[in-house]
Amino acid sequence: MKNLGKMMKQAQEMKGKMEQMQEELQKSEHSGTSGGGMVSLTLNGKFQMRDLKIDPSIFNNDDVQMVEDLIIAAFNDAKRKVDEFNKSEMAKLTGGLELPEGISLPF
Repeated sequence: MKNLGKMMKQAQEMKGKMEQMQEELQKSEHSGTSGGGMVSLTLNGKFQMRDLKIDPSIFNNDDVQMVEDLIIAAFNDAKRKVDEFNKSEMAKLTGGLELPEGISLPF
């Protein structure tokens, strides 16, 4: 029974660490750019957009498709950075243990 008690204590500690990590992810910010900096945006660790900057010069040529593509590219750049940060933080929490897809902590 000592092992079960120890496991329950570890699970509680892991839950607390997960909650703390979720808060840190929410506060983290990651910027993405495209078009040589013509479009930049910032996402938090929960993929919510916090900021968007568009260089006014890209509106001079009436190419709406280009502006849309630049925004998408900047978002994807920031999303990649959020994914990398989240993966790094999860690795710290799990001690590098790779969890199977779809498994989330706490259980």
